[in-house]
Amino acid sequence: MLMTLREIIAAILMTGGVFFFLVSVIGLIRLPDIYMRVHATAKGDTLGLGLALLGAVVYLGFTYTSLKLLLIITFIWITGPTAAHLIGKSAYRTGVPAACGDIPVKDISGRENQS
Repeated sequence: MLMTLREIIAAILMTGGVFFFLVSVIGLIRLPDIYMRVHATAKGDTLGLGLALLGAVVYLGFTYTSLKLLLIITFIWITGPTAAHLIGKSAYRTGVPAACGDIPVKDISGRENQS
């Protein structure tokens, strides 16, 4: 019974991971500009991979491999949002227009940007 419960929990976590990957891909295809696309893919990939690997950890139990998977989850949770932030920041600094360009945005120096 305990083994079956572990498999059910692992399957639920992995299904949640696949769901977030699917939502991330739909966001990448459907959203209009780079800022929205990078937001959707960063959130979806971080949550999707985290849930899928957490499902693998639950399925494997407490082993050396599960500790490695937990380290990978930690690494992805740190680097994924950081990379997305840097991609969005570089797009903003190079002047890539947003889909709703009539909204004034304050840049890092505090000046108003009317793009």
